[in-house]
Amino acid sequence: MLRLALLLLLIAVPGVSEAAPPTRAADVMRELHDPGGEVLIAAHRGCHNPAPGHGLATTAPENSRLALERCVSLGVDIVEMDVRQSRDGNLVIIHDATVDRTTDGHGRVSDLTIAQLRQLHLRDDEGGKAIAITDQRIMTLEELLRAAGDRLVLNLDVKDASYPAVVDAVVRLGAEGRVIVKAVAGIASPPLSGAAPFDRVSFMPILSASDDAGADLAAVARRQSLGARRPLGYELPYMDPDQLPPMAREARRQGARIWLNSLFEGFVRGWGGDSVAVSKPDDVWGRMTSGGVSIIQTDYPERLALYLGDRNLRTPPAVAGLSGAPRLAPRPEGPAARAAAGSER
Repeated sequence: MLRLALLLLLIAVPGVSEAAPPTRAADVMRELHDPGGEVLIAAHRGCHNPAPGHGLATTAPENSRLALERCVSLGVDIVEMDVRQSRDGNLVIIHDATVDRTTDGHGRVSDLTIAQLRQLHLRDDEGGKAIAITDQRIMTLEELLRAAGDRLVLNLDVKDASYPAVVDAVVRLGAEGRVIVKAVAGIASPPLSGAAPFDRVSFMPILSASDDAGADLAAVARRQSLGARRPLGYELPYMDPDQLPPMAREARRQGARIWLNSLFEGFVRGWGGDSVAVSKPDDVWGRMTSGGVSIIQTDYPERLALYLGDRNLRTPPAVAGLSGAPRLAPRPEGPAARAAAGSER
């Protein structure tokens, strides 16, 4: 009766309603701000590889609406997609400077109008001239933001010098709370997170070292933390393994997350990447999480989710059909907490 009376009162009072339940994107953003929380999964250019545990036996075109929807089905936290600008100033979702690899067309994205780009069909998976053409089309950034909604967080990899336009579009559509924007920062770069246009969105710098080993990565991160606001975390470049411990210590000091890619042949010299991780996950993903990495970008999100779930590093995924994305639950411990206890490698 009390519940009913409260509901009637809320209905009767103009402008008063029950608070909306938290969304999946809000859950992920909350976790992003908790460096000791679950290990988060970022899907590279969407979920384009097969995911047999979810009944997805075939591939999907990278950077496509279908690849996005598959990520929702898999319960992926973050989807990385690439943004470029057409000849007439429209923001579109495609990785390469040309359309040749991923579509049935030819030419530079910057030389084609949005009308021309809309006529193209995406090739399956990672594309290539011998790869099948699909019914999927190039999305605009607005279409991507509307399609994703609040079901996950998007990481926008801005390929052209169009950061102001990208941030304007994100803000105009009210997507600031579910989008991460990144830009490269080196030792001479000023703190970017509190500078325009990055101060209007969630921001994470991609660190660039002064040498191939990555010896000054921690110093770059320290400099990036000195602005008006600190970044969510730091994406690391290709580096030597002995540079991860000092970077992890700096991230813990700041209360920030570390993002590391297991893409291709890997981003830590000698550890291997996805090609090794799918058969020997402890050698790659295990080393990463033990070293303090708490966001992993991969082309095999289903495999990574199962591995992390088995090791209690995140909520185990549902793998019996295309059920809704699992909600994240707070954990008392995480990779940062384990690293602080001395489990760094």
